[in-house]
Amino acid sequence: MAHFSKLDDDNVVTEVIVIANADLHFLDYPSSEGLGIQICRNLTNHQKWKQTSYNGNFRNIYGAIGCTYDEARDVFVPSQPFASWTLNQTTNEWEAPTAFPTSTESDNDEPMSVFWDEDNLRWANQFNQYWNTETSQWS
Repeated sequence: MAHFSKLDDDNVVTEVIVIANADLHFLDYPSSEGLGIQICRNLTNHQKWKQTSYNGNFRNIYGAIGCTYDEARDVFVPSQPFASWTLNQTTNEWEAPTAFPTSTESDNDEPMSVFWDEDNLRWANQFNQYWNTETSQWS
Protein backbone atom coordinates (compact mmCIF):
# COMPACT_ATOMS: atom_id res chain seq x y z
CA MET A 1 0.00 0.00 0.00
CA ALA A 2 1.19 3.50 -0.82
CA HIS A 3 0.09 6.64 0.99
CA PHE A 4 -0.45 10.06 -0.56
CA SER A 5 -0.92 13.29 1.39
CA LYS A 6 -3.28 15.97 0.08
CA LEU A 7 -1.79 19.45 0.56
CA ASP A 8 -3.67 22.73 0.89
CA ASP A 9 -2.33 26.08 -0.38
CA ASP A 10 -0.09 26.35 2.71
CA ASN A 11 1.26 22.80 2.24
CA VAL A 12 -0.64 21.51 5.28
CA VAL A 13 -1.85 17.92 4.96
CA THR A 14 -5.66 17.77 4.94
CA GLU A 15 -6.24 14.16 3.88
CA VAL A 16 -4.32 10.94 3.21
CA ILE A 17 -5.30 8.44 0.52
CA VAL A 18 -4.06 4.85 0.38
CA ILE A 19 -3.49 3.28 -3.02
CA ALA A 20 -2.97 -0.43 -3.63
CA ASN A 21 0.47 -1.45 -4.85
CA ALA A 22 -1.13 -3.20 -7.82
CA ASP A 23 -2.64 0.12 -8.96
CA LEU A 24 0.89 1.53 -8.93
CA HIS A 25 2.22 -1.43 -10.95
CA PHE A 26 4.18 -2.50 -7.84
CA LEU A 27 6.57 0.41 -8.27
CA ASP A 28 8.52 1.65 -5.25
CA TYR A 29 9.03 5.27 -4.26
CA PRO A 30 10.12 7.47 -5.98
CA SER A 31 9.05 5.74 -9.20
CA SER A 32 5.50 5.29 -7.87
CA GLU A 33 4.91 8.93 -6.98
CA GLY A 34 3.93 10.32 -10.40
CA LEU A 35 1.38 7.58 -11.09
CA GLY A 36 0.01 7.79 -7.54
CA ILE A 37 -0.44 11.55 -7.77
CA GLN A 38 -2.30 11.15 -11.05
CA ILE A 39 -4.62 8.58 -9.44
CA CYS A 40 -5.26 10.96 -6.51
CA ARG A 41 -6.01 13.81 -8.90
CA ASN A 42 -8.44 11.66 -10.89
CA LEU A 43 -10.22 10.53 -7.72
CA THR A 44 -10.50 13.93 -6.05
CA ASN A 45 -9.99 16.63 -8.66
CA HIS A 46 -7.41 18.16 -6.26
CA GLN A 47 -3.98 18.89 -7.76
CA LYS A 48 -1.49 19.07 -4.88
CA TRP A 49 -0.34 15.67 -3.53
CA LYS A 50 2.89 14.14 -2.20
CA GLN A 51 3.68 10.54 -1.52
CA THR A 52 4.45 9.80 2.12
CA SER A 53 5.89 6.81 3.93
CA TYR A 54 3.78 5.22 6.66
CA ASN A 55 7.05 4.07 8.28
CA GLY A 56 8.86 7.38 7.75
CA ASN A 57 11.30 5.78 5.29
CA PHE A 58 11.37 8.94 3.19
CA ARG A 59 10.41 12.60 3.68
CA ASN A 60 11.28 12.47 7.38
CA ILE A 61 7.94 11.35 8.86
CA TYR A 62 4.54 10.10 7.79
CA GLY A 63 2.66 13.04 6.28
CA ALA A 64 -0.40 12.78 8.52
CA ILE A 65 -3.28 15.26 8.68
CA GLY A 66 -2.00 18.48 10.24
CA CYS A 67 1.63 18.00 9.21
CA THR A 68 3.25 20.51 6.87
CA TYR A 69 5.21 19.66 3.75
CA ASP A 70 8.44 21.67 3.51
CA GLU A 71 8.95 21.93 -0.23
CA ALA A 72 12.47 23.37 -0.03
CA ARG A 73 13.73 20.45 2.05
CA ASP A 74 11.34 17.80 0.67
CA VAL A 75 10.22 16.67 4.15
CA PHE A 76 7.05 16.49 6.19
CA VAL A 77 7.18 18.34 9.52
CA PRO A 78 4.86 17.67 12.46
CA SER A 79 2.62 20.43 13.77
CA GLN A 80 4.30 22.95 16.05
CA PRO A 81 3.39 21.85 19.59
CA PHE A 82 3.81 25.29 21.19
CA ALA A 83 4.31 28.81 19.86
CA SER A 84 7.64 29.16 21.67
CA TRP A 85 9.20 26.05 20.14
CA THR A 86 11.47 26.28 17.10
CA LEU A 87 12.09 23.78 14.34
CA ASN A 88 15.54 22.22 14.25
CA GLN A 89 16.30 22.22 10.52
CA THR A 90 18.74 19.31 10.89
CA THR A 91 16.62 16.88 12.90
CA ASN A 92 13.22 18.21 11.72
CA GLU A 93 12.03 18.13 15.32
CA TRP A 94 10.48 20.93 17.36
CA GLU A 95 12.61 22.08 20.28
CA ALA A 96 11.58 23.89 23.45
CA PRO A 97 13.38 27.11 24.40
CA THR A 98 15.06 25.15 27.20
CA ALA A 99 16.39 21.61 27.04
CA PHE A 100 14.37 18.73 28.43
CA PRO A 101 15.23 18.06 32.10
CA THR A 102 18.12 15.71 32.72
CA SER A 103 16.34 14.24 35.74
CA THR A 104 12.87 12.72 35.53
CA GLU A 105 12.94 10.70 38.73
CA SER A 106 10.99 11.79 41.79
CA ASP A 107 12.28 11.68 45.37
CA ASN A 108 9.51 9.31 46.46
CA ASP A 109 9.91 6.76 43.63
CA GLU A 110 6.63 7.81 42.02
CA PRO A 111 6.68 8.00 38.23
CA MET A 112 7.23 11.60 37.13
CA SER A 113 5.20 13.14 34.37
CA VAL A 114 7.09 16.00 32.73
CA PHE A 115 5.28 18.53 30.54
CA TRP A 116 5.91 21.90 28.92
CA ASP A 117 4.41 24.95 30.66
CA GLU A 118 3.94 27.36 27.75
CA ASP A 119 2.65 30.22 29.93
CA ASN A 120 5.90 30.30 31.91
CA LEU A 121 8.22 28.85 29.24
CA ARG A 122 9.56 26.07 31.45
CA TRP A 123 9.32 22.37 32.17
CA ALA A 124 6.99 21.27 34.97
CA ASN A 125 5.85 18.05 36.62
CA GLN A 126 2.72 16.78 38.34
CA PHE A 127 4.17 17.67 41.77
CA ASN A 128 3.91 21.40 40.94
CA GLN A 129 7.67 21.59 40.57
CA TYR A 130 9.58 23.40 37.84
CA TRP A 131 12.89 22.54 36.26
CA ASN A 132 15.61 25.02 37.22
CA THR A 133 18.00 25.23 34.27
CA GLU A 134 20.70 26.91 36.37
CA THR A 135 20.83 24.24 39.10
CA SER A 136 19.54 21.31 36.99
CA GLN A 137 17.10 20.43 39.74
CA TRP A 138 13.36 20.40 40.36
CA SER A 139 12.12 23.07 42.73
